Amino acid sequence: ASIASTDMGLLLRDDVFVDFFNTFLNLPVFGQTPIYISGVGRWYLWPELPSHLDPSPAALLAWLEKHRLPHFCKSSLCLHLVLCQKLLGFIRSGEAAELLSWRSADRWLLEKCISGSHGMRHFRAFVRGTAGEELIDFWLITERLLGLDESDGSQRDLFSSLVHRLRATHLREGSSIVTLCTTIVGSLPKARHVQSVSSRREILSKMQEQALFMIQGYWLLKFFVHCKMGMEEEESCQPLLQEYQERLSQTYWQELPGLSEPLPTMHIKRSQGVSGPYCSQKAKAEIWALLKEGRDTQELKMASFQVKPEKQPGPAGSVEELCLDKDALGSIPQQSEQPANTGFGGKRVTFPGRPQSSAEQDLENLCREKILSDLPPSASHAQLPSLKKPVKTLDFLPWALSAEACAGRPFRDFLQRQNRCMEAHLLDLWHDLEEFLPVVLDSSRENSFFLRHLIGEKICKTYLEEDSIEKLPLETGTLVSLWNHLICGEFSPWIFRAQKEICEVLHSLYEEFLAGDDRTFLQFMAPGSDVPVPEGPGRAAGRAEPFHLSQRMNQSLKLSQALHGTRSLEGTSSKHWQLLAARDLQKGGSIQAEMELLL
Repeated sequence: ASIASTDMGLLLRDDVFVDFFNTFLNLPVFGQTPIYISGVGRWYLWPELPSHLDPSPAALLAWLEKHRLPHFCKSSLCLHLVLCQKLLGFIRSGEAAELLSWRSADRWLLEKCISGSHGMRHFRAFVRGTAGEELIDFWLITERLLGLDESDGSQRDLFSSLVHRLRATHLREGSSIVTLCTTIVGSLPKARHVQSVSSRREILSKMQEQALFMIQGYWLLKFFVHCKMGMEEEESCQPLLQEYQERLSQTYWQELPGLSEPLPTMHIKRSQGVSGPYCSQKAKAEIWALLKEGRDTQELKMASFQVKPEKQPGPAGSVEELCLDKDALGSIPQQSEQPANTGFGGKRVTFPGRPQSSAEQDLENLCREKILSDLPPSASHAQLPSLKKPVKTLDFLPWALSAEACAGRPFRDFLQRQNRCMEAHLLDLWHDLEEFLPVVLDSSRENSFFLRHLIGEKICKTYLEEDSIEKLPLETGTLVSLWNHLICGEFSPWIFRAQKEICEVLHSLYEEFLAGDDRTFLQFMAPGSDVPVPEGPGRAAGRAEPFHLSQRMNQSLKLSQALHGTRSLEGTSSKHWQLLAARDLQKGGSIQAEMELLL
């Protein structure tokens, strides 16, 4: 709420906010996807505006404040920003210096390690599989829940869903949260029967404070030690360690910050030689074709994978686990749990022990369509696809919807404003299936067993009950097959079939969403001008550096998915240290560091 009510110009003075906001702005669900380089005060727009226009930074900030910031404040990236700011506040405090006995040089290095969306992903990867993971998950869910008004009908379903999730995972007997907050939790059963909402909120708030205290006082210190040891083994981090050693040897007066440099004048990079209609839909199609071209050129190099029975199935019975290679495209999250370069696309799904039927072969083909690989880093502009085959919105809609989950659900808001209740319900089903997949496919996740049953039952009761199923414009066989597997918390490739059928219903409405986003952007940036916005696919304005643009959006999506929970967090590796060395919050931050490492 405090972020939403703050002036955009003031927010952009905070480099940590800029890093998270840039990651959000480049999610491929949106039409316009700008990036801000705070060190020079420059905005880069994409798609670019026609070159005869002289766009105003003030107009851009007004547009961002009205049409992007509200969605950011509902995103998981914003929750991680709030947590990151609280951790940084603790790191800079006298309490931390006294409690953890560190000097300003230690504070400087830890800030470097944890700042920005990349720093938070690294921190979450470090605590994965520990009690620290549960503490962070609990803090994030509680932060979202306490920000909701359960008396508001539009927020009631989300509030109820988060409460059920907490009870099924973090508030169950034996959880790290219950163990940590035994005294506070003692009042919880009473609170459930108390009419006062403030009582329940007060209890959760106290538990959240306790969880944060443990994260700050214990897990931050362990992360700091982990970072120093990891950096010592990575050659690219040596300049950072050298500066750290120099700061350790400095006297107190030298450690005090000097006068801050004046902020650079904010401006927008002018486009050159760009004319014709402004059309983000066409621009997205070209980027998607580029990503797809990268997938097609690598399919022969990909190893096959299998859907195997879990070795130790839980009480639900046999659970099929999807064993993925590393490096799947960030665009389609759950099914491609690992980082970029290989994945579901181009691989063969087999069901061991029995021949495939024609229906299963169809499902295999859907799986192949669902996940795409990254464009090889060696690709040059001379190798760009010819785009002879037109790309339809339906081709890249799964990519966009995967990003929508991380972006505060702007497409759903559009559907609600259009009174498209059934379509919004379908979109909710798409996202719930998307949320279910990483939980059921990754048994190592915290509370995986409880969550897969919780989400599976929720999907069945919300969408697949007899009175609901007739209202959905999907194949009956698809819905019945979903019920048969999800009610038991089992993986089913029919999930991909259902998502494909949903996309076929929604793709024309997504085109309307993009066209509306374009019109709104032009109303702010070019009021009274005659810049055309084509009703159908037009010619994209500005196709400069399409390879870099495609990778920028893809890196943004992968990073957002990891924090949102629709992509498994990678274990710490040399890549994390290389990204740390490359990351400069004033020069593009996390997604720019990913780009530099990729290139």
